[in-house]
Amino acid sequence: MEFKRSPLFRGIPPEGISACLQCSDSKTTTYQKGEILFHTGDTPQYLFLLLEGCIAICRDSSGGERTMINVFQQSGQLFGEVFLFLQDQPYPCYGVAEQTSKVMEIPKMFFYKPCGKTCDYHTRLIQNTLSLLASKAYFLNQKVRLLSFPTLRQKIIAYLLQQEQANQMITLPMNREQLAGYLGVTRPSLSRELMKMQKESLIKIEGRTVTILQPEQLQQFL
Repeated sequence: MEFKRSPLFRGIPPEGISACLQCSDSKTTTYQKGEILFHTGDTPQYLFLLLEGCIAICRDSSGGERTMINVFQQSGQLFGEVFLFLQDQPYPCYGVAEQTSKVMEIPKMFFYKPCGKTCDYHTRLIQNTLSLLASKAYFLNQKVRLLSFPTLRQKIIAYLLQQEQANQMITLPMNREQLAGYLGVTRPSLSRELMKMQKESLIKIEGRTVTILQPEQLQQFL
């Protein structure tokens, strides 16, 4: 299965993965579109591993406006790991299925106790978890930097440069609505600014593919 390629299981053979999952009492749950995985204020109980579908992590303002913190749509992606290891810290956000999704849920206590004969694999899994936590900390630092820019154009440019691939081409992992939520702006505002940037020949947009036409000029906005 694709999830076995997840960084969580790096260096663990298939038989070790099966042993760890069985020992941990992990379960697989299917969520329908719009169904909540966990609510704001819930106590974290599981490390979540996406098997298929799309999960959004969101926060609502007092006025009911939704801000999308992150979105997961690749098999094998982990989420919820940061909150899982914070002492007595409830979720400050909620997780919702953007489409029918299948999620593996690994109990928190599996990461706090030895598991007998699979101990070597268990240890490796915990080491992988620590590495992923470090990567998440880096990701969050990058997002804080992105959101600290005062203008929408700067936020867009910073995001595009973070995502940049070969030949200045970017395949966006989110649709317009999701990206607007991630940047903390409205979708119309995001679309207008993207169109302005395209008219100024700074970028070229084709569906979810964005090509940076003038990388040096974009850098000057930051």
